[in-house]
Amino acid sequence: MRAFYLSYEKVSQTVKQFEELPVSQIPWGHNVILVTKIKDTKERLWYAHMIIKEGWSREALEDAIASKFFHRHGKAITNFKDRLPETQSQLAQEVLKDPYQFDFLELRNGYKERELEQGLIDHIQQFLIELGQGFAFVARQYHIEVDGDDYYIDLLFYHLQLRCYCVVEITTTSFKPEYAGKMNFYLSAVDDFVKSDADNPSIGLILCKTKKQFTAEYALRDIRKPMGVSQYEGITSKSLPKRLQQSLPSIQKIEAELSDSPTDTAKKRPKKKRVKL
Repeated sequence: MRAFYLSYEKVSQTVKQFEELPVSQIPWGHNVILVTKIKDTKERLWYAHMIIKEGWSREALEDAIASKFFHRHGKAITNFKDRLPETQSQLAQEVLKDPYQFDFLELRNGYKERELEQGLIDHIQQFLIELGQGFAFVARQYHIEVDGDDYYIDLLFYHLQLRCYCVVEITTTSFKPEYAGKMNFYLSAVDDFVKSDADNPSIGLILCKTKKQFTAEYALRDIRKPMGVSQYEGITSKSLPKRLQQSLPSIQKIEAELSDSPTDTAKKRPKKKRVKL
């Protein structure tokens, strides 16, 4: 209780009543987590707002703090400010984060885009939680036809608060400027063939393994469609199946073989006996 008082003593002086603070509207168990695990008052109050907005349980709150959600929230590189109305651009910016944490995935080294995409679909619940509240899954490899040619969007979502479609393209490489042109094409097609008159303009999210800040900013600067660029991290390496592990030599055996030089091996060979004829 003393720690709780000291945490918000100065803050409560700037408002008319303590009841105006979000921490007064959340359970005591949540407050204990905020006081003991977060030192910065601004960050603590932000999490309190999110508890009310998202309806987080204590476990969900601890997961959000562990994944540094506060520092990732709204950090994607976007052109929303120049391509969307003010009210929608602000909400759209808050919806995206950077980086996204895919620590619920376990893939082999050198995984392909389809494997990453399949992994996200296999763990769609965790993926939706990481995306945040409001995302509704529509389809994977969504088909569109333009001039008789077939195109397939990696993942298509609809955001309930933004009231618009969200096109997600995934790559296992670093961001390249041409990815923005491809996303611009997809958004134009979705706006023409999928979006209804009641929907707001579609937005795009390019998820890359890595990205460079200025490269992404320059690529989006003069693109007409609203889109953002983020990277993902946290994928763990998948170990070999047990049947393969058993068939491979152990590390100790390999080291022993490598440590034996040709001369050492020759010394260990038994001498041949000479036979007189």
